[in-house]
Amino acid sequence: MTQNTETPLDKPTNFIRNIIDADLANQRVKKVQTRFPPEPNGYLHIGHAKSICLNFGLAEDYQGLCNLRFDDTNPTKEEVEYVEAIKQDVAWLGFEWAGEPRYSSNYFDRFYQYAVELIEKDLAYVCFLNAEETRAYRGTLTEPGKDSPYRNTSVAENLALFARMKAGEFKEGECVLRAKIDMASAFMCMRDPTLYRIRFAYHHQTGNDWCIYPMYDFAHCLSDAIEGVTHSLCTLEFQDNRRLYDWVLEHLNDFNRPDRPYQYEFSRLNLEYTMMSKRKLHQLVQDELVSGWDDPRMPTISGMRRRGVTPAAIRDFADRIGISKVDSMTEMGILEAAIRDDLNGVAPRTMGVIEPVELIIENYPEDKLETLSAPLHPQNEAMGQREIYFGRRLYMDRADFVEEAPNKKWKRLALEKEVRLRNAYVIKAHRVETDSEGLAVKIYATYDPETLGKNPADGRKVKGVIHFVEATTALAAEFRIYDRLFSVPNPAKAEDFEAVINPQSLVIKQGFVEANMAEVEPEVAYQFEREGYFCRDNQAKQALVFNKTVGLRDTWSQA
Repeated sequence: MTQNTETPLDKPTNFIRNIIDADLANQRVKKVQTRFPPEPNGYLHIGHAKSICLNFGLAEDYQGLCNLRFDDTNPTKEEVEYVEAIKQDVAWLGFEWAGEPRYSSNYFDRFYQYAVELIEKDLAYVCFLNAEETRAYRGTLTEPGKDSPYRNTSVAENLALFARMKAGEFKEGECVLRAKIDMASAFMCMRDPTLYRIRFAYHHQTGNDWCIYPMYDFAHCLSDAIEGVTHSLCTLEFQDNRRLYDWVLEHLNDFNRPDRPYQYEFSRLNLEYTMMSKRKLHQLVQDELVSGWDDPRMPTISGMRRRGVTPAAIRDFADRIGISKVDSMTEMGILEAAIRDDLNGVAPRTMGVIEPVELIIENYPEDKLETLSAPLHPQNEAMGQREIYFGRRLYMDRADFVEEAPNKKWKRLALEKEVRLRNAYVIKAHRVETDSEGLAVKIYATYDPETLGKNPADGRKVKGVIHFVEATTALAAEFRIYDRLFSVPNPAKAEDFEAVINPQSLVIKQGFVEANMAEVEPEVAYQFEREGYFCRDNQAKQALVFNKTVGLRDTWSQA
């Protein structure tokens, strides 16, 4: 396969593509290789989706490779459940990783040997300062740090101490292995950073084989180099850490060469009305403020999938926001527009009544049930038709009726006013029964039998259209109306982010859907006409439960 040497013509360029183009042109690299390196300590969210689309997308566009590699260097926070969820999410988004999934733990033996090499070069030492002492010695942003009293331990003694760390002869927190760089560096990450720490914990891949574990900054660059990654893409918070990335590789014999990996940083996704902190998302789950990682209000990929969002919509969203080095807040409306634009073209139409009120067609025979035809998609005839029913008893939505029209622009039902029932007849309401609170219980109307699929013969104009379901064939359904999880655009800035959870982020309604919705598949989005896009919940067993994916229009921008 011929390697592309420039950005594909149908892809917008960005600074990363420009770097890759230059590297291919000057032959620093011959084949592009990227990686997606999640830590298996939680479920992936929409911010990770941006990185997935970038790393796997670049590999596809340049006919290269992208590895899926789990950064499993902290066994106290990682679980196999997260590993499997991450693999499922990446595959669901439509991407294939090169070969088998990789793990940083695959390279623990080599990491250890590289640490030994640094010690042998007098570039690493075992330090017995405790956490408080280490902070005191590190200095501040305006004051340099001080050398650890253990910094000048001999190479031979450091090798022996590191071997004892590996053998489990020291307690957790008693000592660490640190790089010997520069305690006066302007960059805090270069003030003799920790390379290894002690953890007596079971590891989901290596069991109890190890009690010392590499820090992310050490394992990350080495994993990239071992795997032949050419372009290591990180978010901007790792910008300073690039200096440590380079330092480690430049001081190891195997990797101090021009074709070694180089790290490049891009802005992370900050999305309105949600958060990208896995720690805080984990807290929402632990505190049972959501039903789990896949709660449809969560920004997790599994939550969005359960809500009916498609992989195509997420990939389109990633394209829309682009790649840059400028941190900014992305409007939720951009994501919702991508979802809406995707579903508008692919979602079949149906009717569902979310707040039902009974509608009696008084001049329709009591024993008659009529089968009508309606399009599955008004702009796509290839989708075909569906059968709907019409009879004397119907359900309509309570919001579509008032006793007296508020103005001449009212296009829904009112007493002595005509509307068309979607895909059916023109009706006129004449009287209403109400409950003790004045809410409509039954609406009585008549229909014009000559108006099926055509306007009234006498030329009168009927502008309003409302939806309905026939009562005797309708299926009872639960509608879960999901909205934005937080009530403020940037909940991360709130003193207590749990206090700004949107109380209307989930509203449950009991209503009815068409008879043909009995066997619809979970996660497949439908447009409930005039209501929004919904999909059947993937956790409900036998019951018909529909999750709202997105509305037909952006109501927040109008608030």
